[in-house]
Amino acid sequence: MYIRAEHEVMAKKIFLIGAGRSATTLIKYLLNELTHQDWSFTIGEQNVALAEGKINGAANAKAIVFNALSAEERALHLKDQDLVISMLPAHLHTDVVDFCISNKINVITPSYVSPEIKAMDGRAKENGVLVLNELGVDPGIDHMSAMQIIDRIQNSGAKLQGFESFTGGLLAPESENNPWKYKFTWNPRNVVLAGQGGAAKFIQEGQYKYIPYQKLFRRTEFVEIDGYGRFEGYANRDSLKYRETYGLEDIPTIYRGTFRRPGFCRAWDVFVQLGATDDSYQIEGVENMTHRDFINMFLAYNQHDSVELKLMHYMKLDQDDDMFEKLVWLGIFDKEPIGLKEGTPAQILQRILEKKMSLDPEDKDMIVMWHKFNYELDGKSHELHSSMVCIGDDHEETAMSKTVGLPIGIAAKLLLTGKLNSTGVQVPTKKHIYEPILQELAKNGVVFREKEIY
Repeated sequence: MYIRAEHEVMAKKIFLIGAGRSATTLIKYLLNELTHQDWSFTIGEQNVALAEGKINGAANAKAIVFNALSAEERALHLKDQDLVISMLPAHLHTDVVDFCISNKINVITPSYVSPEIKAMDGRAKENGVLVLNELGVDPGIDHMSAMQIIDRIQNSGAKLQGFESFTGGLLAPESENNPWKYKFTWNPRNVVLAGQGGAAKFIQEGQYKYIPYQKLFRRTEFVEIDGYGRFEGYANRDSLKYRETYGLEDIPTIYRGTFRRPGFCRAWDVFVQLGATDDSYQIEGVENMTHRDFINMFLAYNQHDSVELKLMHYMKLDQDDDMFEKLVWLGIFDKEPIGLKEGTPAQILQRILEKKMSLDPEDKDMIVMWHKFNYELDGKSHELHSSMVCIGDDHEETAMSKTVGLPIGIAAKLLLTGKLNSTGVQVPTKKHIYEPILQELAKNGVVFREKEIY
């Protein structure tokens, strides 16, 4: 029987929770690392066939059926791991992180730090555990790319006066084959509910600004990116929290938003004004309802006017308005059954949209990120733009999968090879974290291009 000598290093064990669409590139990256690292790799997934398909028989990798909500299964499968990567929905990370800290296991997630996880910082440090969060694309690459330039500007002695940042998950130009120039490239529910939960808030030239949800998609900005045309951005819910994240507590202007192609926001506002994005109550009679019935439900009763005419009157639209073409294309006036037994307005709208806005096998997606920095140096004003465009290879190796998965995979490698020694609950805003990750991202085609405006 072989007995491991004391001086031999135990093989590192990685456990990935979740093998969904956004994990595809991450899995590919880690499988490649297995070919020259002494690691083992396990994917825990309720749909084990999905995970096995992505492993595709690779050595030192396996897939198991795993329920992350089960304390017994967490204790059975996670206790001996060196690193757990959680790709669960954000609200499900807490129990996993709590278990890992107690068992001195490092954790990486792409999700925002919740108050519950932030409160575990002291325990994580005491146990020598790194809980690295916000390591996807947004949040993630946005933090790292912004902080790299913010640090450079401040280290030059300049005073940062303004920071604006937009990110969008969109269709690649060659796949913009519908009037919206948009399809779902990530969780459709998050798209339908975007902007809800309170007014968007930011600060502009020292003045606090608030945009209520019902006005959000009519208060937009336009940005031109060389080679990719014009984009329209609406405000994210809370830009102010990034002052602390980026160490910019005194900055006069900070604004973060989401990109769409021009025309999207005005058309989406129809659903907002109707109330079709509301997720707070259940609709009656959904099982027998058509798309047309759903839209008509929000409009005044008039037995003589069509649903189309009532909507045009309500939204003050002309019949030849381009926006009306977008609505017709979606099929919202069709007498097609919704196909749900029950649901909130938002859930029903999502169902209708998924029929037309889901990616086809030949579609390619695109991630666009853009930062603007205004600063003063030696009495002169400067403006710098930094932009990144990443286009997916196909409907599996998507731009979203690349930009979510690659930062996590790179951080995992740094951690397991001893090049990342932080502890506590962290986000990637420190130079020793963001610099090596950005360097390797660039080698994988995720490149930022800078442009001095004045």
